[in-house]
Amino acid sequence: MPSRTPLPNAPPFRGRGSTGLQVAVDGSGLERPWAGIGVYTMQILRAMSVDRPDCRLVVFGPRRASMHVPNATYRLMPRTRFIGRHLQWPAEIRALKPDAYFGPAGVLPLSRVGCPSVITIHDLAIYRNARWFPARQPLSTRVVVPRSVLRADVVIAVSENTAADIVDIFGVDRSRIAVVPHGVAQKFRPMSAEERAEARARLKLPERFILFVGTVEPRKNLDTLLDAWVLMRDRPDLVIVGSWGWLYEQIREKMARLGPRLHHLESVDPDQLPAIYNLARVVAHPAWYEGFGLPPLEAMACGTPVVVSDRSSLPEVVADAGITVPPDDPEAWRKALERVIEDTDFAAGMRHRGILRAAQFSWDRAARLTWRAIDEAIT
Repeated sequence: MPSRTPLPNAPPFRGRGSTGLQVAVDGSGLERPWAGIGVYTMQILRAMSVDRPDCRLVVFGPRRASMHVPNATYRLMPRTRFIGRHLQWPAEIRALKPDAYFGPAGVLPLSRVGCPSVITIHDLAIYRNARWFPARQPLSTRVVVPRSVLRADVVIAVSENTAADIVDIFGVDRSRIAVVPHGVAQKFRPMSAEERAEARARLKLPERFILFVGTVEPRKNLDTLLDAWVLMRDRPDLVIVGSWGWLYEQIREKMARLGPRLHHLESVDPDQLPAIYNLARVVAHPAWYEGFGLPPLEAMACGTPVVVSDRSSLPEVVADAGITVPPDDPEAWRKALERVIEDTDFAAGMRHRGILRAAQFSWDRAARLTWRAIDEAIT
C-alpha cells in the first residue's frame, strides 16, 4: 500500500500573488553549499526563479558562490562579522528598497531591513539540548535568532515538528508560521542494474552495506547505530558518509576500534550521493533530533529502504514508508536492520513505498509555497 500520510496543507492566503517583485535574499548559506542550509538555499532559489521568472532575486552572499544561484542578481555580503552583517548589510538592503526580504538561513540582521520579511527556520536543536553543540553561541541563540523569529512577518518551518518547536520555544502565534517541507533533487532516483554495477566499481564500495549520511556530531547519534551494527548476525559492512563536525573525538575512537568493515567517506562529491544511496541495502538515520531529515528522503527517492529515529521530524518525513525505532535502543535497531537485510520481500515493499512517499516532495512545490509566504508578508 502506498504511503497515505499527506504533506501539510498551506495556510489560506488572503491576497493575490504579486508580480515583478524584487526580493533581497540572505545567501550566507552558500559559504558551505554541500551542507544542509547551503543545499536548501541553492535548491529553493533555483526553483523560485523558475516559478516566478518575472521576479528579481538579489542574493547577498560570499565570494565565489554566484555560480550556485545562476538566475539571481548576486552581490557580495560585507565581510566584517558583526558590523558588516548587522549594520552595513541592512543599510545596503534599505538602499535597494526591495519589496521583501527572504532569509533561507533563518535570521534577520539586527538592524532593520526596511521591508516585509520571511525567514526559514530549519531546526531549533540547540534550544532542545545545548550539549549537542560545541558552545552556547550566546549572540546567536540569545539575541539574533529570537529577535529574527519575533520580528519576521512570516516564519517558514520545514516541518510540523519545527513549527511546534517555534511556538513552544518563542511563543509565536501559529498563524504566522507556514510549513514548507524541503524538496528532493531530481538526481535522486532509482538507478538501473548497469548503472549500479558501474558505480560500485568506480566507488569501490562493498557488495552489502548499511549506509549513514550526515555530519559526525552528537545529535546524529552514531553511537546507537554502531552498537546495533556490532550486535547484528551476518552483518553487512557499514558505510558512513559525512565530515567530522564537533565533539566527535569519542565516536572517532569507537569507529577506529571496529575494524576494516566500517568505511568512513569523509569527503564525497555531492553528485556521487545518488549512486551511494542506490548501492546501499538500507539507510539508517538514528538522530536524536532533526528539523527535517533530508538524507532519509533522498534515500527513499533512490528506492532504498530507510530506518529512522522515532523522534522529532523523522516520522513525519518517512510516514509509513520507513521503519521508526527509538534512538536509545540498539537492540531494536539491530532487529529492524536485520529484517530489512534478510527479508527481501519486505525490503521490496519498503522500496516501493519509499519511492511513492518521496514523490510527494518537490522543490517546485516548496518554491510555490515560499512565494506564497512572501506574498502573505507583503499584503
